[in-house]
Amino acid sequence: MDINFRKIDVDAYDEDVLLETELYDPDPREPLQVVEDAKAKAAAVRTSLAKGDTVGALVTILDNPPYGPNIDEAKNLTLQTVVTVLNSTKSTDIPNVVKLLPVEAQDTLMKYLYKGMGLPGWGDVSGSVLLGWHEKLTEVAGTGCIVRAMTDRRLV
Repeated sequence: MDINFRKIDVDAYDEDVLLETELYDPDPREPLQVVEDAKAKAAAVRTSLAKGDTVGALVTILDNPPYGPNIDEAKNLTLQTVVTVLNSTKSTDIPNVVKLLPVEAQDTLMKYLYKGMGLPGWGDVSGSVLLGWHEKLTEVAGTGCIVRAMTDRRLV
């Protein structure tokens, strides 16, 4: 019995197939530039956190996140920076911080929360921190934030 037919990519023969590159425009910057920008943002976030400006730190790191292929280093650095901000925030301050974020930043934060939860063993991230932020973000932004984060094809 021949089962090689299961290895054929049938989408290669479909004229109407939707490619990932057609779903959104990738980051126009070069991969090295994206990494340098992520490093600069991480430094700015550390400065904001040292001043006690959690909202400024989140707005900085969530603005223009790296999207697209070939920039995994920048994506990981940005995720680590977001997790640093989340871990350094008191749980009583989370609702006020979330309320001060723009809608786009709230949606991007939700993407990073889900990315952190998707890590095997959740990496260096405390599950209670991510779930606490998820709860407060959903209370403030509503379930629309979850829907927008899940349906956006631009992965962080």
